[in-house]
Amino acid sequence: MKKFILFVDDEPSVLQGLQRSLRGKRNEWDMEFVDSGEQALKRVNEKKFDVIVTDMLMPAMNGAELLEKVAADHPELVRIILSGHSDEEMIIRSAGTAHQFLAKPCDANTLKDTLNRAFALKSFLNEDKLRAFVTGMTTLPSIPQTYQHIMNMLASREASLYEIGDLISTDPAMTAKILQLVNSAFFGLGRHISDSKEAAALLGLDVLKALVLSVGIFSQFDQQKVKDVVFSLDALLNHSLMVARLAERIAQAEGVGKAMADDCFLAGILHDIGILILEQNFSEDYVKVRALVEEQGMELCLAEQQVLGTTHGAVGAYLLGLWSLANPVVEAVAFHHQPILSSSEQFSPLSAVHVADVLVHQTGLTGSMFPPEARSVDREFLSRIGMLERLEDWEKLQGQEIKE
Repeated sequence: MKKFILFVDDEPSVLQGLQRSLRGKRNEWDMEFVDSGEQALKRVNEKKFDVIVTDMLMPAMNGAELLEKVAADHPELVRIILSGHSDEEMIIRSAGTAHQFLAKPCDANTLKDTLNRAFALKSFLNEDKLRAFVTGMTTLPSIPQTYQHIMNMLASREASLYEIGDLISTDPAMTAKILQLVNSAFFGLGRHISDSKEAAALLGLDVLKALVLSVGIFSQFDQQKVKDVVFSLDALLNHSLMVARLAERIAQAEGVGKAMADDCFLAGILHDIGILILEQNFSEDYVKVRALVEEQGMELCLAEQQVLGTTHGAVGAYLLGLWSLANPVVEAVAFHHQPILSSSEQFSPLSAVHVADVLVHQTGLTGSMFPPEARSVDREFLSRIGMLERLEDWEKLQGQEIKE
């Protein structure tokens, strides 16, 4: 099935260059090229597109304004900015509505890879209603105490970048959004950042203040929307932190570099972000999921599949992939309950998070939302990646984590 893409740029030469460089994709992609925001709005109202790729600085209506309107009226569209201008005010304004940011000049392969990845992500989330909803999300709900704390810190003249970054690292929603931004092409870092403290330092205090206080890229979790009396945001946070720390220790025990250890910690923090999304926005359905788990002993993923047509891992992975987080992190979030379904053949954040998640669940230390489970480590998967003999040592790390 063809994919429908709309390109928007006020420079005819840019549009012509895009047409030439993407000509080889004509059998797979139905592409249209318009030279203004007004024309773009007209076309998205007339035809169903999958992706919109727009320049930032255009007369009459700039890219940030265009994406605000598209996000409001057509939230299901994947929204990408492709711009040669790194105007800080524009970047900040579009932070909530753009899924990804690419800088001009952008070679054809990078653009093709970005679009192909956006289309491939649909395989994670086949349920149309949920996919459209998640695509339309511009923020994730943060823990109220953390949300208020960071607001106070940023409003204070005494704010410390390290303290802000450290606070962000404890909150899955804030972590995902900050890393989406710092890894965008506009900041031109040339390497992938997985550490929230490093991300905060790179963005700087002024940019962080503008993003959080002016644009509002963080939102506060609304407990009133949750129908599930068992759900505990604190329990979710505690569980995620314990998994993240254990996954990082497992990675360090395997002697991997800092970058992979950071990815393991990040994947641990984010692995259940799909539950956060579903509890906040589809709470009544998630009550049914929990009933199947608790009353019939059904595995969580099977219960989610029966009620929702997908899993919390798929929901989280789809959003994080749209936000351009690293593939190993997205894979870990997607398959942490069912790693055998992945294509992984070696140690990665997926193996660390899968094992850490099971071991932490089994302790029963993360609150009533997460009672001890009969679920066990996937030994077939560990054998496939040549790590089964390491499981006993990893279990010992969990014991040390509990003592500490």
